[in-house]
Parts: sequence; C-alpha cells; structure tokens
Amino acid sequence: MNIDKNTLLSLAKTFDFFAELDDTFKTVFLNAIQYAKLPANSIICNQSAQCSQLGLLVSGRVRVYKLSESGKEITLYRIKPGESCVLTASCILSDINFPAFAVTEVETEALMVPTSFVNKWIAENTIWQKFIFSLVAKRLADVIEVVEEVAFKKLDSRIAKQLLYMGASNQNTIQITHQQLAGELGTSREVISRILKDFEHQGIIDVLRGKISILDRTKIKKIADVV
Repeated sequence: MNIDKNTLLSLAKTFDFFAELDDTFKTVFLNAIQYAKLPANSIICNQSAQCSQLGLLVSGRVRVYKLSESGKEITLYRIKPGESCVLTASCILSDINFPAFAVTEVETEALMVPTSFVNKWIAENTIWQKFIFSLVAKRLADVIEVVEEVAFKKLDSRIAKQLLYMGASNQNTIQITHQQLAGELGTSREVISRILKDFEHQGIIDVLRGKISILDRTKIKKIADVV
C-alpha cells in the first residue's frame, strides 16, 4: 500500500530508535520501508515460510504461536506497537525459515523492512543494530519464561496466572473461550474445562458462554502464586 512520506515519518516515530538516527539515515529508512495494513485474523507468516520482510508494528497486536502435530497450540509471545518479531529477525539473520505461526488479533498497521536492508543496516548502523539485538534479548527472555511455565508450573497455576493477566486493571470479565485458553497454554480444551469447573465450584470464577468472570481475586492470586 502506497503512503506519503509525511505519514511514514509520523508512523516511524512510534519506534524509540528512530529518534536516535541522524537525518541522512532517517531519509534512507523512510525510502526503504513499506506500509501495510491488515485486518484481524490475518495470517502474517506460516510455519516453514521464508522471511522476506521484517515488520515493525505501528498499531494493533500480533500473536506468535507454535502448533503441534496433534493440533495443540501454545502462544510464544505477542507483538505490540513499537515492537517487532524476534523470530522473523532471527530467520533473516540466519537465512532459515520461520519456525512458528504469526497472526493478527486485531486490525494491525506495520512498517515493512525488506530483508536486504535488515542485514545491510545491521552492518552499517549501530542504532539499528542495537534495536535488533535488544529485540532478540527481550523476546528470548519471553520464550524462556514460556518454557519455564510449561516445564515447571502446574496447569491450574498457569491458568490462574493467565486469567489474572487477561483481567488486568481490575477487569473482572474476560472474553475468551475454553479452546482459546487451551491455545494460549498449549493443552487440550477438555483439561482447561475441567480445571475451570473446579475453580467455579470453589467460587473463584463464574464460567459463561465465551467469557469468564473473576469472582475472588485473592484466591486466584494464591493459586497463581502472585503476590
């Protein structure tokens, strides 16, 4: 999608590193990038696909997840405005295919950087290099946290923690299905339903069609092991 340079300049200011660039490189950057706008539930990248561009999110939200041979999903991380996808960056740097799936959860805008420029700028511009490497470090920590959750924490604790995360800012009603929650945590819908039913019997939550209401935050925090 074509977009004028003034609008591109405005969108580029979403990213902290852009302010640090000198004027010459800002011009180079704006001439190289492309603008993309995608509706919700658009597949950005399939597993094993080749990465031809690095997306820098201006607005919206992207979910990156793995899918097992049996059809189970697990969320690795989400990309928010001002961020980018570490797996895409890693694939571009290593010349390998994308190892997961990426899909928009809401309408999303992004600035797309062609692969050739991603590599060229890493070699030539320390500010861009720092942005890419800090992205890798942050996302690596996120993925390690997911691995630790799966490997070492009981599922009831993980469910409680996920409900608290989704019900942040005292939002007690969460719009989510059992299948979606299973996809977040990498387990089956049946197991999720069983644990939620147990929470409901304890008076911790109320389970309705397509949504879950938190009734007792003190108890659910205790199960989640959150202070």
